[in-house]
Amino acid sequence: MAPRARPDLDLPGVHPASNIQDHELVYELENEASDPAGRLEVAMRAIEPWDDRVVLDLGAGTGFHLPRFAASATHVIGVEPHGPSRRAAMERCARLGVTNVSILTGSAERLLLDASSVDIIHARFAYFFGPGCESGLAEIERVVRPDGVAFIIDNDRAHGVFATWLARSSWAPAATPQTVENFWLSQGFQILRVPSEWRFKRREDLEAVVRIEFPAELAGELLREHAGTSIDYHYAVYWRRYGRHPR
Repeated sequence: MAPRARPDLDLPGVHPASNIQDHELVYELENEASDPAGRLEVAMRAIEPWDDRVVLDLGAGTGFHLPRFAASATHVIGVEPHGPSRRAAMERCARLGVTNVSILTGSAERLLLDASSVDIIHARFAYFFGPGCESGLAEIERVVRPDGVAFIIDNDRAHGVFATWLARSSWAPAATPQTVENFWLSQGFQILRVPSEWRFKRREDLEAVVRIEFPAELAGELLREHAGTSIDYHYAVYWRRYGRHPR
């Protein structure tokens, strides 16, 4: 039998994410354990709150963050190229009764949105990993309204225990942390570091998540070295406020 087509991979700039797409339930545990004190939200709101604004969650995955934005935003648009994840996001919003969310196909390099149509853009661990994402940044600049803000959230690879784990992983990005930060600065972004943690309810949940985020041999080593149900996990928030668009 011929392999089934993957229409999502026909979109430009799509990066398959096996940790999410092949392990949806485990990745849900990771989301639930991430940043339990809500420090990321506090940090973003201090820069630009999204109350009564239009928010684009770019690379929305299974929609974990959509209801949180929708609680105070006028409208939230989730863009996700992966069909099963997109359907899971729809089911989540329907189950929770969230009505001010639209979930669309698309990718960072092809947003099916009008120019100057959103106020806040949020992309977390999705596509924007440093050099090579210029096409997606051009799309962000096209769809964001004047004075709008883009938040790109990634790992802080220089601080925290999780950063030391990443440094040991063959799955870590090829670009050095300094190269990545220099790239964002060159693109007009500012950098905000947010110290936080993973905090799991059960040890077995932490172990399951570590095993989808690291190669098997390294995951075993890390789990033997690290006790408990929590770990220091720091974020880098790259953010930019966009000015008036050129005529």
